[in-house]
Amino acid sequence: MDANLQLIQEAYAAYARGDVAAVFSLLHPDVEIHQTPLLPWGGDHRGHAGARTFFQRLGEHTQAVPQPEQYLAAGDDVVAVGRLRGRARASGRPIDLAIVHVWTVREGRIVRFTAYIDTPAMLQALAP
Repeated sequence: MDANLQLIQEAYAAYARGDVAAVFSLLHPDVEIHQTPLLPWGGDHRGHAGARTFFQRLGEHTQAVPQPEQYLAAGDDVVAVGRLRGRARASGRPIDLAIVHVWTVREGRIVRFTAYIDTPAMLQALAP
């Protein structure tokens, strides 16, 4: 199996079981995280401090787990296509929407994570 693909699968497994330390051990110190600024946790986040902010804000608004259904390994990049399932914390509405995550791995660490999700569906779930 492709080493980068295996690393990304490990990241999803660690996130799903709530093992924050394991997730951060896979992130390069200068990791970049990008998601649309339309979401409360969106924007550009850099480094472990930025990653902490991203995951903290995400957790404040959602209780959801990504469930990749397909992976595409392409050199340094791994694309995961699947669903995000859970609920919005404030509204209690269910979350079940399409996701595409693009990961970049260098020297065995995640250096970039870009998340594309069905943003209108997420905003509807988050609405009071």
